[in-house]
Amino acid sequence: MGLSGSFWGGCGSAVLAATFPQLGIGFVGVSLAFGLTVLTMAYAVGHISGGHFNPAVTLGLWAGGRFPTKDIPGYIIAQVLGGVIAAAVLYAIASGVPTFDATGSGFAANGYGEHSPGGYSIEAAILTEVVLTAGFLLVIHGATDKNAPAGFAPVAIGLALTLIHLISIPVTNTSVNPVRSTAVAIFQGTWALQQLWLFWAMPVIGGILGGAVVSLFAGKERLNNSKVV
Repeated sequence: MGLSGSFWGGCGSAVLAATFPQLGIGFVGVSLAFGLTVLTMAYAVGHISGGHFNPAVTLGLWAGGRFPTKDIPGYIIAQVLGGVIAAAVLYAIASGVPTFDATGSGFAANGYGEHSPGGYSIEAAILTEVVLTAGFLLVIHGATDKNAPAGFAPVAIGLALTLIHLISIPVTNTSVNPVRSTAVAIFQGTWALQQLWLFWAMPVIGGILGGAVVSLFAGKERLNNSKVV
């Protein structure tokens, strides 16, 4: 449910609202939509699932010693299913316009090279996704630390995701979440599926790196706390 909600807010705004450029949503509006939906969904369902909407976050928390290995498969399967269901509903709504073309429009898919919004290379895409996902995990670990101000973690996490999108939409259309990339790639159906490997591998690598850095410096008292919020 959490992933479906966060997918809807971000990708929904990119696919539906951003088709009206004269209204000014643009990169800033889409970035805010992603950040605000993660913020609100973290408050809404964080107490149920721990606020995991992203396999890279789940693996980053695991690498930081805050998530049990045995729970990883179930969480990732649930995340993928939630994302695909949300993408299917979004596709059905977007198809209500006769001129809609998921393949031609890109359906908010992530890409590099000729499919990067700014024409950025694969090397730039790799660095962007690894570095920003690692940074995202540092924010998540820090904001949810027991010594951090209580109740404000979703705010910090949502603002961080907004900033990440402002930086990287021109480069890759911003993934930092393999499920977000997978869900739209299925319905885009062509080049997005061919390039999907990067948007699994690099966010996962970045998430694990971020979690490992925290584990290295934070000490054992943080272990076994799997909640994002």
